This record gives sequence, C-alpha cells and structure tokens, in this order.
Amino acid sequence: MNALKPANLRLSAHGSLLQLEDPMRNPFGVMDVPNPNDEAVTQFAGSATLDGSPDDENASNWGTAVGTGQHDTLEGDWSSRWNGGADPTIQGDTPDQWKQGRAEAKFAGERVYLMFDWDNGARRGLIDARRDGPQRLVGKYINLNNPEIQVPWVGQVVNEKRIDGQWLRGRLDFRR
Repeated sequence: MNALKPANLRLSAHGSLLQLEDPMRNPFGVMDVPNPNDEAVTQFAGSATLDGSPDDENASNWGTAVGTGQHDTLEGDWSSRWNGGADPTIQGDTPDQWKQGRAEAKFAGERVYLMFDWDNGARRGLIDARRDGPQRLVGKYINLNNPEIQVPWVGQVVNEKRIDGQWLRGRLDFRR
C-alpha cells in the first residue's frame, strides 16, 4: 500500500484531496501553476510596461487589507483587484469592472506566490512568479476554479504596500 506523502498532497478546486507524483511548489496547498516560466510568459514580460508612476491607476489607496500589519516585507495580507475580462459567474460583469478581493503573498525558495480571491471569496486565483530584478515579478496566473484559464502576469513592486500588475487583457493589482 502506498502511503500518502504530505509534500505531494494538494486540494483540487472542488476540495478533494489529490496525491501527485511531483511535490508541489506553492506554499498554499493548491494546484501549482503549470510552466510558470514558459515562452508565453517570456514574450509577455518583454512587452509589459509598468513603471510604478504616481499617476498609475493603482497609485490611489483603494486597498482594505487587514491582518498581520507587517509591511516591511511582501509576505502577508493584501487587497487584490483585476479587470480586463468579464467573469461569466458574476451577473452583469463587464471587462472594465474591477473584481476586488483579498490576497496573501508567500515566498517559497526563489518564487513569490500570490493567492487571491474575488466575488466575495467564491473565486480564487494563484500567481507563481520569479523576481526579475529588485522590483519586477514575472510569472503566470491560474484560475483555481477554472484551471484552463492560465495567463502570463508581470508585476512591478512599487513598495511594500503596492504591486502594480498586468496580464494580457488588463490589470491585476495588489494594495495594502
């Protein structure tokens, strides 16, 4: 009989316990983002433009994150919001509307993981990113409720209270 190995256990989007051959990379215990450094990510990172300017749409203090209160590191609680796509599970949603929720950032090795939700916690996503210099994060997002949705993402760490983010069709930002 094969014993369950804790490092290889993950929760599916539906809450079922799965055992996989490869140990998970992310510290949240959910499915990993497949190929977070693939060619699509590299190509998008080459064209993404975020400069952290004071007039960026993420510059205003819209975040409502509470929790640890520790803001000398990226790890911890954040607020999240995204636009650029309509979520078909939200009645009347349009691509220009912000979908706002909570987020948490954690490090694992050289990677930065951002788990976030929207629609009052009903929908969840995970970003798996690597540092590309002191202020840039490059990786990929997966929709944990619909894992077929996987898109490149680039983030600009402006400071410990603001990460400007961009995906193929819009923004995916984090604020404290």
